[in-house]
Amino acid sequence: MRYSRNRKNNERRLVSEINVTPLVDVVLVLLIIFMVTAPMLQMGINVNLPRVQAKSIDVSEEKLVLTVNNEKEIYINKYKTTIDDLKPKLESIFASRIDREIFMRADEEVPYGFVIQVMSEVRKSGVDKLGMITEPPGKSQ
Repeated sequence: MRYSRNRKNNERRLVSEINVTPLVDVVLVLLIIFMVTAPMLQMGINVNLPRVQAKSIDVSEEKLVLTVNNEKEIYINKYKTTIDDLKPKLESIFASRIDREIFMRADEEVPYGFVIQVMSEVRKSGVDKLGMITEPPGKSQ
């Protein structure tokens, strides 16, 4: 705060002014922090997808993705589940959705039998379309 003097009576009065410089400093520091950390927030489940040649699919709206990593852990989008809970969870998800399709990402190290077991549970939940997500042949990881 500052004091100012009145020229006539030589008396001091309090002048209230908000100093915005510290506020701007804090806002800029926060902006820099968010700009640096935002790219790191896009974490996912580490999966080595098999490589095949096929045409790309149109992903115009948010799709439901089922992921199976090399430790046989199952994720619906990014939420972990077990094979026993998979069918009830998918049934509750599809109760509120019009499209009954799901895309599956399975690590190439996952045994074929386990992938088929997961696909069977997905089919039992009433899914109409089950798509498999793979990597193009030339893409390195």
